[in-house]
Amino acid sequence: MPGKKRSIYIILLFSIFLAVVTDAGQSVKANENGAGKLVHIIPIENEVERGLEAFLSRATQEAVDEGADHIVFEINTPGGRVDAASEIAGMLQNLEIPTTSFIVNQALSAGSYIALNTDNIYMEPQATMGASGIITQDGNAADQKAQSAWLASMRSAAESKGRDPLYAQAMADPSIDLPEYGAPEGEYLTLDPNSAVEVEYAQGIVDDRAELLNELGLSNATIFEAETALAEDVARFLTNPVVIPILLSIASLGLIVEIFSPGFGIPGIMGIVALLLFFYGHFIAGLAGTEAIVLLIIGIALIIAEFFVPGGIVGVLGALAVVGSLLMSGYDLGHMSMSIGIAFLVAVIAAVILFRRIGMDKGVFRHIILKDQTTTEQGYVSSQNRLELIGMEGIAVTPLRPSGAGEFGDERLDVISEGSFIDKDKQIKIVKVEGVRIVVIEL
Repeated sequence: MPGKKRSIYIILLFSIFLAVVTDAGQSVKANENGAGKLVHIIPIENEVERGLEAFLSRATQEAVDEGADHIVFEINTPGGRVDAASEIAGMLQNLEIPTTSFIVNQALSAGSYIALNTDNIYMEPQATMGASGIITQDGNAADQKAQSAWLASMRSAAESKGRDPLYAQAMADPSIDLPEYGAPEGEYLTLDPNSAVEVEYAQGIVDDRAELLNELGLSNATIFEAETALAEDVARFLTNPVVIPILLSIASLGLIVEIFSPGFGIPGIMGIVALLLFFYGHFIAGLAGTEAIVLLIIGIALIIAEFFVPGGIVGVLGALAVVGSLLMSGYDLGHMSMSIGIAFLVAVIAAVILFRRIGMDKGVFRHIILKDQTTTEQGYVSSQNRLELIGMEGIAVTPLRPSGAGEFGDERLDVISEGSFIDKDKQIKIVKVEGVRIVVIEL
């Protein structure tokens, strides 16, 4: 019996040991698949601009606050503004959470720069990254100073994550010759997935998000997908470099048309709405602060006051305040100055056309321009035209040099000689009367 009990105890201990080992193995496997972990998926789509920067700032902060274990950025962008990309890159570099860029289609220009600032890069089979030359808005290459700074940023981004900076530099510098990767001298480097893996810029090629999460060991993790709020979508649209001059032009055109129109109607409403949309988009994107809004209100108030205060200085100060508020709200002083210039040109052209076709007898001008006239039909006479004096003779009671006074019968008149000076007491004759001007000659 003791032997049988000992055997039973051994079997029980062995069963417990197997159960513990099995559970431990399953726990390890579960941990390897990311069970219990939280992954935030954040999209980077369309153009890179300050509206996207505002969204990414909010989304990454939410990931930090919720204790995310990993952040995946799903990238599909043709690029965009360098200044916005630089701010986004700084944000990514300061994250302590592991980050992965998943290029689902393209990460070009500023998009490739953003990807280089993440810990890992994975690409779908058809995806590309690169072609990161810095181009101005008129389609020309940027100046040497801007290009040098951009090249340094690309190199630094690659080096910060342990990647060979040569290929990052070739994405932005066409003088680097890499014909084996389809970028001979004179062309920017664009990496396909195989090339990206070969030069160790990408960790792998995956078909979809599920395969990516499996590669990262996070297939069982809890997934949270960040989405842009409606306000952020609107802000991204309204802060687009193409939309800004259109909004300002509509605002200036609407207000100019309203000035030449009686009452307040659709043009004025359109102008005000366009201006409000401009500041709304820039405020949501974090570009326009309270001080810019206050300065705008002060400017508008001064412009309105100009209609009641003579001198013109108040109106000029109001216009400068409005322009200052616009410049304060812009992400780029040069682009904002160009947008304001376009809006000003539209306003001038509209004002000239409306002045020629409508004149200044309608709209706001009808309240500030005096239109009353004093006509002879209403009984107003500026002076008597005494044609009956012509031919009368008299004496010069003062020397006429050439003006003076003459006496004609019992009436003394102010006269002027037609020719040379006439001495006092000379005989004179009236030959012309033009209003109050009486012309005489010496007899």
